[in-house]
Amino acid sequence: MSSVTEPKPVDTWLTDMDGVLVHEERAIPGASDFIAALQASGKKFLVLTNNSIFTPRDLRARLLVAGIDIPETSIWTSALATAQFLDDQRPGGTAYVIGEAGLTTALHEIGYVLTERDPDYVVLGETRTYSFEAITKAIRLITDGARFIATNPDPTGPSQEGPLPATGSVAALITRATGVAPYFVGKPNPLMMRSALNRIEGHSETTVMIGDRMDTDIISGLEAGLRSVLVLSGSTGEHEVERFPYRPTRIVASIADVVPLVTTLS
Repeated sequence: MSSVTEPKPVDTWLTDMDGVLVHEERAIPGASDFIAALQASGKKFLVLTNNSIFTPRDLRARLLVAGIDIPETSIWTSALATAQFLDDQRPGGTAYVIGEAGLTTALHEIGYVLTERDPDYVVLGETRTYSFEAITKAIRLITDGARFIATNPDPTGPSQEGPLPATGSVAALITRATGVAPYFVGKPNPLMMRSALNRIEGHSETTVMIGDRMDTDIISGLEAGLRSVLVLSGSTGEHEVERFPYRPTRIVASIADVVPLVTTLS
């Protein structure tokens, strides 16, 4: 077989968080072993999440409670990716934001001014308290010409009581009212993968993406040119995989099965 077709050794890892490392704030068995194996190997990695509610510091604290020790700098959120995108597109701009501290902090840190007065962008993120007044303000600003950005297209988010409406659902409401569709930055947009790779100086041909959703994690990894591992501990069940026109590189039961791959794929 030609060496051109042989996969290169894996130098960097990207992994989703919810459904892969944790489930409703409880660690999935093998998650802490996986992170420990990565740290022992010296390989760079990032934990990704489409959730824009929390800052990396918040998420680090939540993961620590679950027994998973991940450095703040190894967490990459859709809020950070959105802030980086806006900084690249229109540095020092202005935005009207619907979201929590994860998003507002990320935008403040890149030098954005948050305002209701003629903003460059309306930026929609995740929040547990969507306000009708805030959504109405966003609709009016977009109608008046503000550009529409959303952190991620997820229609629902998990809670202990059941699913909650999330960014994608509220974005659909705003789009219906304005006729303007947002640009979604988070997964499955491969832009989120590329921004993560840039952050750890990774390369697509030597990086693996681990996820629990075929329609976000695996497709965005595929479109960014990464090898992918689907774990069956989260959203996508084994019986659902064949419905999709694309496949992950590997399918495993859980993150515990990925631990040995940290050294065997090197």
